[in-house]
Amino acid sequence: MIRPRDVAPGGVTRTAIARLVEAGALERVGRGLYAPVGAKVTEHRPLVEAMKRVPKGVVCLLSALRYHGLTTQNPHEVWLAIDVKARKPVVDWPPLRIVRFSGRALAFGVERRVVEGVEVAVTSKEKTVADCFKYRNKIGLDVALEALREYLRSKRRSIDDLMRAAEACRVANVLRPYLDAIA
Repeated sequence: MIRPRDVAPGGVTRTAIARLVEAGALERVGRGLYAPVGAKVTEHRPLVEAMKRVPKGVVCLLSALRYHGLTTQNPHEVWLAIDVKARKPVVDWPPLRIVRFSGRALAFGVERRVVEGVEVAVTSKEKTVADCFKYRNKIGLDVALEALREYLRSKRRSIDDLMRAAEACRVANVLRPYLDAIA
């Protein structure tokens, strides 16, 4: 997936992109977004589109839970974290749910993954579970508890990493009683 500004330094103009669309080599996915015709589309296409539209965003909360397979929820919006002082993006598609993280909470536990050929910033499993407890009033305590249960059932889990993420999000004291009760 490309944007005209991504290929402009290489000498590809908007006119050339329009000709490629007309010739059937590219398809217009959305306003300012193009993909090769016949490109493999996965269930994570909205994440890719969101990252192309908000490059400094980080996929978090429900969208990250879904990406990591830690929930049965299927969010109809892409949850993105941005800096507290960043301007709120105006995007027509996909629908975004913006949350604001500051400093360490935004930088801690961010993994870079390649999805459909595009680098996507997504919070790690541990950071995602900790964020769910931090935003439990927004997403619901039941979702946070489901995420914790699924995380503890997963093969690659680390209670130490989970507690480090909880400390970075300042929810270690909130998470600990639930962790003790479930584990």
